[in-house]
Amino acid sequence: MKATVYSIEGKALKQIDLPGVFEYQRRDDLVKRAVLSDESKLYQPKGNYPLAGLETSARYRGRKEDFGTVKNKGIPHLPHEVLPKGQLGKVKRVPHAVKGRRAHPPKIAKHIVELINKKEYVRALASALAFSADRDTVCKRAHSDIGVSLPIIVDGSLEKMSKAKEVLKLLEALNLSRFVDKARKTGTRSALIVVSDSCTKKAGANLPGVQVVRVAELQVKHLAPGTHPGRLTLYSEGALADLAKRVVL
Repeated sequence: MKATVYSIEGKALKQIDLPGVFEYQRRDDLVKRAVLSDESKLYQPKGNYPLAGLETSARYRGRKEDFGTVKNKGIPHLPHEVLPKGQLGKVKRVPHAVKGRRAHPPKIAKHIVELINKKEYVRALASALAFSADRDTVCKRAHSDIGVSLPIIVDGSLEKMSKAKEVLKLLEALNLSRFVDKARKTGTRSALIVVSDSCTKKAGANLPGVQVVRVAELQVKHLAPGTHPGRLTLYSEGALADLAKRVVL
């Protein structure tokens, strides 16, 4: 599979051979499973204070012969606060009482991360990369036609950019800046820029919806936000070699 390498001025420079990962089988189900696994790792574990609702003097005295028993008093047979001179206060401790404990509180030991096998995740990443090179999928997700060849490969000058306005100028040269304008209005994701591991990723951070990710940090959720593959993605020429090393099938 061949692809066109573009300059930062938007001109086609040459044709290169792409890593075989871009021709991998495209599977929506595998991509969705990997994205859900990525997102589940960000969940906040929930728990409760073990003594919540129980730090009270309330107790249940049900024996008929017990001092202060609640039997034959016309009051609920529930734990009541202990008051001076043997009096009974409000009902506490039970779940349906005010400030009582919860019946089934969240357990901190609950397993909330969706695990995925390493080989399965690598295949999902390869599938997501293949989707980024499929014109029908990318145009369908973007709700617009992409005027350049896919996948979008930019020469090494991309990795030398340090300012957001330089990245915006590149997108304008490729006729892709409209996706940034759309993200500014809707708050959605726009373009993803994948660079080599040795590159800084400061440029583009302030553009609406734009993400700059190194190959070593690339996850399936970056390529398929919301489990929907086909995100508009730009690759630096140097990132292709790192992709070929990381995604080994």
